[in-house]
Amino acid sequence: MDEISTQLLMKAEDDTVIVLVVDDQPMIGEAVRRYLAGESNVQFHYCADATQAVAEAEKISPTVILQDLVMPGVDGFSLIKNYKNTTKTRNVPIVALSTKEDPVIKSRAFEVGCSDYLVKLPDPIELLARLRYHSRSFNSALQRDEAYRALRVSQQQLLDTNLALQRANNELQRLINSDGLTGLSNRRHFDEFLDTHWRREGNENLEISLLMIDVDFFKVFNDRFGHVAGDEALKCVASAVRDTIVNASYLPARYGGEEFAAILPGASSDEGKAIAEQLRAKVELLHMPHCSPSANSVVTVSIGLATFAPKRLGSSKMLIECADKALYLAKSRGRNQVAIYRESEF
Repeated sequence: MDEISTQLLMKAEDDTVIVLVVDDQPMIGEAVRRYLAGESNVQFHYCADATQAVAEAEKISPTVILQDLVMPGVDGFSLIKNYKNTTKTRNVPIVALSTKEDPVIKSRAFEVGCSDYLVKLPDPIELLARLRYHSRSFNSALQRDEAYRALRVSQQQLLDTNLALQRANNELQRLINSDGLTGLSNRRHFDEFLDTHWRREGNENLEISLLMIDVDFFKVFNDRFGHVAGDEALKCVASAVRDTIVNASYLPARYGGEEFAAILPGASSDEGKAIAEQLRAKVELLHMPHCSPSANSVVTVSIGLATFAPKRLGSSKMLIECADKALYLAKSRGRNQVAIYRESEF
């Protein structure tokens, strides 16, 4: 809240009536001053020069303005428009002071933004009552606006807090579900994801494809190059897995050790095979040096693929078993290839 708003709110809270009389006749200003003299919580200010009225109003921050409509040099109606076009005075209630009860003049006064209309000089009791009424309305509006502002700030702070908590919860959940070395989903998340989609795809009679991925001759790699190099190799393979399994509905994971997996809900056998071949080629193209099966070898992966509709198998564990059998088949055929589980072959 800026300094002006703070000052206005403080005045609003003690219900102070701050009156600015703008009239080129000092006798009118003096009469109003006497009317208000001795009244509690009433501050009187007078401005005889219409050209200085807006600046004076900005300086004292009145809660109500008594404005003469006929002044030399500046038309009273134009001056009222100036109040309304000035940020600090646009909402201050203006009571027009006129020398006569003229419906046309009165109508025009309300059109340009006056809140009330008085023929000068009004009865002191009536004048004070109207000034207090308009000032009270202005102060109440200030308090209401500040309450709304404070509410919006509180709501935004609450929203920011909730968003921060949500981000923190999401990050915590990510850490819980992630493998520490590779950043892929861990075995725990793999099991939960597979069970969830086994039920979901089972209800919709859709297929699930599962890839089981194993780094070829990894024990030999570790023995030859060391475990630090082995960890770096696993990270590189994990990046290839992540870059290949890009569909948001799929889940790439580290299954354990040098073994990875990918759950492909809704993917057919042909779609699963295409993804598996792409991954196998991508790992080979990393050109990570390996000493097995020959001195000039590179790191490769073998992949087993199984595709079933849940209604055809007893459980998700059977899908894993089928993909494992396909993986062993790929290894027995020479590694660095994709094998598909076919019931007729097992």
